[in-house]
Amino acid sequence: MIIRLSPQRRDDPLQVVRSGDLLIVNGASFDFSVMGDGDTLPASAIKSEWFAGDIDKEGGELALTLWLPNPWNYSPAQAFPVPLVDVPNGAVVFPDPLPAD
Repeated sequence: MIIRLSPQRRDDPLQVVRSGDLLIVNGASFDFSVMGDGDTLPASAIKSEWFAGDIDKEGGELALTLWLPNPWNYSPAQAFPVPLVDVPNGAVVFPDPLPAD
């Protein structure tokens, strides 16, 4: 799975857990296992504010974009995030903000 991140200044939390082709985003489940290779699911078909673009399945791998909330003390890694490649099952790790002090 490839998760591209689109930074956005906001204070909401984002918690994502991956289990195969299932993503749990802030407690809401999104099952993409029915997508076949070469399929594209438009972002407008997903009932979530967190998906920032279409979801593609190429070579058996999902590729998608999520909004990345950047707090007031966002870090350069949050402002200019690199795509998360080969995302393993479990909690997805996002870039951390700068220390609050």
